[in-house]
Amino acid sequence: PGSPPADPAEALGLTGRERDVLRLVSDGRTNRQIAEELFISPKTASVHVSNILAKLGVSGRGEAAAVAHRLALFPAERLTSGSTE
Repeated sequence: PGSPPADPAEALGLTGRERDVLRLVSDGRTNRQIAEELFISPKTASVHVSNILAKLGVSGRGEAAAVAHRLALFPAERLTSGSTE
């Protein structure tokens, strides 16, 4: 058997796109805001969020953000709630 993935997001089974979405969820973005930033539909953003919640075993966005924070998936300087880049 191979060694476990060094990236916690990979170990959780998150795709690259789900990782992008989780970063934005952790930043407090809505599905509409996520969709606009990633050039996807709000429905697609919603599906990604639902998949992330299931993979993390959590029931809400706040819990998902807490897991991301606890696992240090994203550097603190990137999580600037309410910022416009």
